[in-house]
Amino acid sequence: MATAPDLEHAAGPVWAARLGPERIRLAVEILRFGLVGVVGFVVDAAVLTLGIMLGSGPWLGRVLSYVAAASTTFALNRIWTFRRTTRVRPVLQWALFLAVNLVGFAFNYGTYALLIAFVPVVAAHPVLGVAAGSLAGMVGNFVLSRRFVFQQGGRGGPSHP
Repeated sequence: MATAPDLEHAAGPVWAARLGPERIRLAVEILRFGLVGVVGFVVDAAVLTLGIMLGSGPWLGRVLSYVAAASTTFALNRIWTFRRTTRVRPVLQWALFLAVNLVGFAFNYGTYALLIAFVPVVAAHPVLGVAAGSLAGMVGNFVLSRRFVFQQGGRGGPSHP
């Protein structure tokens, strides 16, 4: 009688064996974080566009769109990217997420502001500045969020899928 293959103990691809489970978990977290970032970009761009249409202008509109995007990415990262990490009260964790992501915000908003101020095509199409700012802030946001927001005691170890 034939039995089903034991997929849990089956040899995987050679590259996976070389990376090891911890690095694979890290790669999965980075991929998920990036995908969540794409959703955050869509929220950011949509809220900015709406804010400008409603008269907030590109500066205040960008602050509002950033808070909306950061809140969205916090929620998605909490329930998907880092779902197996220690849980604290959501409001406190959200506040910590916003606090540690101020570094990413500085790169994000700084890039946006410089481009809006000095690159005419970006001034005419602020969403281009949002895209550039999002990329500038992503790396710092991942490292800080992973270490301080979604891990107990700031250990920074990979979460488990």
